[in-house]
Amino acid sequence: MAVRKILKMGNPLLLRQAEPVRDIHAPDLQALIEDMFDTMAASNGAGLAAPQIGVLQRVVIFGVEANPRYPDAETVPTTVLINPQLELLGDATEPGWEGCLSIPGMRGLVPRHLRIRYHGVDEQGNTLQREAEGFHARVVQHECDHLDGILYPFRIEDVRMFGFEDELFVP
Repeated sequence: MAVRKILKMGNPLLLRQAEPVRDIHAPDLQALIEDMFDTMAASNGAGLAAPQIGVLQRVVIFGVEANPRYPDAETVPTTVLINPQLELLGDATEPGWEGCLSIPGMRGLVPRHLRIRYHGVDEQGNTLQREAEGFHARVVQHECDHLDGILYPFRIEDVRMFGFEDELFVP
């Protein structure tokens, strides 16, 4: 439908908590999801949360097959997740480099749980529950953080591991 403007870090809407979706079948929700996919694709994103385009609803999308921003990433199934809830499976965490469409050109080393279970509903209102690990788990945690007003730099433990991609990854 439309590529929407992605809000950047510093916009106060990115720091607010999103509201639960009340009507899964609302036409404006379906239009929002289509716009989110168009916006994510236009920016080569691995995921997108509704607050990133200024909509404070608990909706995230994600999916990776071949992505130039994450060339070594494993496949993540294309998913719409509405009113998500996460359950951490175990205490194991791992640092990994993350970027964000709301913080273009930058990366940071962020610790995330290795294994999670997530559930919510899809765009048809069907219950969705999956276990995820590795990059899949990282993407889901990152996108769901947006629903609570959390940007990945807030989770960086060592600020020296945060910077511009073209400076951090110089051969």
